[in-house]
Amino acid sequence: MAWDEWEQLKADAKADGATRMQLNHLADPVGGGGTSTYGDLKVSNGDLAAIGKEAHSLYDQLWNKARVAQPTSESAAGDLAKQGFTLGKGLKHVAQRWDDQLRSLLDACAQISNHMHVTKKIHSGDDGYIGRQMSSIDTLDAGFDDRAGEQGRKNPVYHPKKKD
Repeated sequence: MAWDEWEQLKADAKADGATRMQLNHLADPVGGGGTSTYGDLKVSNGDLAAIGKEAHSLYDQLWNKARVAQPTSESAAGDLAKQGFTLGKGLKHVAQRWDDQLRSLLDACAQISNHMHVTKKIHSGDDGYIGRQMSSIDTLDAGFDDRAGEQGRKNPVYHPKKKD
């Protein structure tokens, strides 16, 4: 884009008045071609399980392939230091830092994996619970529906007229 074109775009934007944001497109938020007013967030148990599985797989790979054999590194560092090489102290420091960082990464992977499993269990019944609550509210609302009787009078559904 040429500098003159950029300046022209800025001038056009100022001429429009208020600053505003415009999206190029909106992904289909509800899956049916409609639009959502609130921007629905949808995550299935399968998605959570897949994330947890990947985190667990990464943990296993790090455990199997990234661990430095601690006794070997420490003995090599000790041998180098005994022979008067400064490299021994450096090797020991690097091995300890590597181990500390690896432990932090392993803990993070384990935490992600565990969190996904717990989240899946905690929220597995939420949709059903919300549906049950909403249907009971509809039933309750029906009892207060003004169309069932005159406004201000008792609902005849609950207080039928007595026969003489």
